[in-house]
Amino acid sequence: MFERDIISQLAAWKTDTNRKPLVVHGARQVGKTWTLKYFGREYFDDVAYFSLDKDESGLCDVFRTTKDPQRIIQHLSFLHGKKIEPQTTLLILDEIQECNEALNALKYFCEEAPEYAVACAGSLLGIYLNHVGKSFPVGKVNHLYMYPLTFTEFLRTKDPVMHEYMHSIDKVEPLPQIFFDKLRESFTAYSICGGMPEPATLMVDFNDMERVDSALQDILNDYALDFVKHTTPTLSPRINYVWNSLPSQLAKENRKFVYQLVRPGARAREYEDAILWLEQAGLVNKVLLSKAPKLPLKAYDDLGTFKLYTLDLGVLRKLSELDASILLLPTPAYTEYKGALAENYILQSLTAQFQMPFRYWTSGNKAEVDFLLQYINQIYPIEVKADQNIQGKSLIQYEKLFQPACRIRYSMLNLKQDGNLLNIPLFLADKTRELLGVINV
Repeated sequence: MFERDIISQLAAWKTDTNRKPLVVHGARQVGKTWTLKYFGREYFDDVAYFSLDKDESGLCDVFRTTKDPQRIIQHLSFLHGKKIEPQTTLLILDEIQECNEALNALKYFCEEAPEYAVACAGSLLGIYLNHVGKSFPVGKVNHLYMYPLTFTEFLRTKDPVMHEYMHSIDKVEPLPQIFFDKLRESFTAYSICGGMPEPATLMVDFNDMERVDSALQDILNDYALDFVKHTTPTLSPRINYVWNSLPSQLAKENRKFVYQLVRPGARAREYEDAILWLEQAGLVNKVLLSKAPKLPLKAYDDLGTFKLYTLDLGVLRKLSELDASILLLPTPAYTEYKGALAENYILQSLTAQFQMPFRYWTSGNKAEVDFLLQYINQIYPIEVKADQNIQGKSLIQYEKLFQPACRIRYSMLNLKQDGNLLNIPLFLADKTRELLGVINV
């Protein structure tokens, strides 16, 4: 399995003098459970793991019968088989959204028993929290967000030497061709499997495209089951329609979400809840149109115009029914859609780094900037190119209108700064924050 960057954040949480119970958010299959167990083994003397999923064991009764943290610990210790110790045992409550009383108990652990290290996770927690209202212990928990594996995390396991080299890049200058080619080769493998840990593990361990695709299909099947099991009979087919429309939505040149592509005659009011469900489940990233690239970007959102991307590059490839070989061999019919996959990847990388929503900008039919990044009181226009063909007037048009301090282009050209234009190879997207700190503007 993969060592996750979030481990350092978990370690900081462990030693925080104002530590509260921790809630780890993230979509199904991004690795929350494995990461918490790994963290517990590495940083604690013991791990007490309990899953509340479906509550088949009646575990939720422990939280229903008492609100006293000490009694809860006593009961869980019996089930664990040994005493759950303060400070030295990590108590993990998985799929906590399945037990409202367990969620509510976090308040009492915060107020009455902060010496216990309690970490919780839930695949559909975002959806659940949207409906529980006042019962959630607001202000009594810490939050962390997990995303699919980044390329950097994937590379750490696949090629530790190249990971170390990538980590050493601390200035904007072209990479030697031998390193560029090696990183590009690993990035191709990552583009096939994506960042979901199971298919990524199969890619690293076996380099077996068939097994990777099978694992990705299993993930899609699990999501489809969630649409049915965790929604209403009216909402579930609408979620399914929206989800399955994403490849066709992203196949368009401007990527703008169009309800007519969901289903003929579809209207916004019929599918707004479906989109919201997918957002709260962490399965899609919504990118709103910015009416004006000014600070703060949020103040200029056009709420009715947006693009939808999936949470993961590999998931989108499989949802689009693209065979893995298309990323290995030149295919004349596969030209436009590779741009959609590249954009999905860049958004995936930037979301994990900056943990904020992104926008895009357009000037009628004259220009469109793929993403806008607001960072330290600067707005960075971003253009994504899937290969070395960098022709395009959008960033030029944007510069004429708004004179940004820096423009960012992702492509398969080498790392380089040309005036206020920063070209970042796609496989170095995870270093965007670092590179913005060392450029000359």
